[in-house]
Amino acid sequence: MTLDLLERYERTLAGLERKGRRRALASQHGVDFTSNDYLALAGSPRLKAAISAAVERGVPVGAGGSRLLRGNHPEHEALELEAAAFFGAERALFFGSGYAANSALFSTLPQRDDIIVHDALIHASVHEGIVASKTQAVSVPHNDVDAFADAIRKWRGAGGTGHPWIAVESLYSMDGDRAPLVELSALAERHDGFLVIDEAHATGVFGLGGRGFSASLEGRDNIVVLHTCGKALGVSGALLGANAILCDYLVNRARGFIYSTAPSPLTAAAVREALTILADEPQRRAAFDELRTFANEAFATTLGMAGSGSQILPVMIGDNAKAVRIAARLSAEGFDIRAIRPPTVPEGTARLRIAITLNVGRSVVAEMLASLKIAIMEEQP
Repeated sequence: MTLDLLERYERTLAGLERKGRRRALASQHGVDFTSNDYLALAGSPRLKAAISAAVERGVPVGAGGSRLLRGNHPEHEALELEAAAFFGAERALFFGSGYAANSALFSTLPQRDDIIVHDALIHASVHEGIVASKTQAVSVPHNDVDAFADAIRKWRGAGGTGHPWIAVESLYSMDGDRAPLVELSALAERHDGFLVIDEAHATGVFGLGGRGFSASLEGRDNIVVLHTCGKALGVSGALLGANAILCDYLVNRARGFIYSTAPSPLTAAAVREALTILADEPQRRAAFDELRTFANEAFATTLGMAGSGSQILPVMIGDNAKAVRIAARLSAEGFDIRAIRPPTVPEGTARLRIAITLNVGRSVVAEMLASLKIAIMEEQP
């Protein structure tokens, strides 16, 4: 009987294997060209010291309950106050992850008579929230402002009476390109709508003082911004910045916030220190900017491909199995680069996702690109 119960799962896994899409957990190995630890803060002595100091002053490891019960710790509240001031939001809410924050946001804030118009390449967590919402949603071609406008006009023309919610990432996680935030903000204003900006890969490394590409927009009543804490900030969790009324609505209506145990107060203490590091150590961003520029130039020179301009450099391979083989070869040579395959990316666009972080230097970047060039050439028919 057990085999019958498990057979359908085995069939699915076998199908993924045939398509070159079966995943498996892999330990950290080789030089880091995969993580999102852009400023190399994850192992920072200052973050370690902040955790130790918090433990010494009695901050608990676990929250012990949801924020609405006994889990609301002073560290959570201090972080939210400091984050709101740092990013320029009226209020901030701390979530256990960016996925949880996006899921809560999109399943709660857009109302039944609204519409969510999202970029085709938006994070999976946004889709999760949309599925749980009662709101109509439309996907539009990537970074096409006219398509966003057309979708809203079509909805209005069909009798739409609520408010549009425009959902984008400021820097796209698999392509490394930027969203046209100024144009989309103006579009939201014209149509009495909201603009939701996921700053996951820009927080800490772009914008004034590392505040992200939305730094000049955040704080407006119709702007909602998500800053994840597990990438450039080196910790975990996410900070959602918005108008205080919207935040209070989430506290009262977002099931993912209400019914989840609060994030560890020690994590909140570490994120507070990460924000302080951004203010205290601008040289980290300067070094990162220099390395990012070098990597993009070397990428173009060595591979003959245009760089994205950001720290995320996708190498399009197309074939799933070929992408896996090249990644495995680079791994054997000591470079931790992973193959990204559907459904994370669209069919036929399997790629290597190279992430530039301060965990490496120029010489290692150049060495990796030289090895990658050879691996790609030897995969040619």
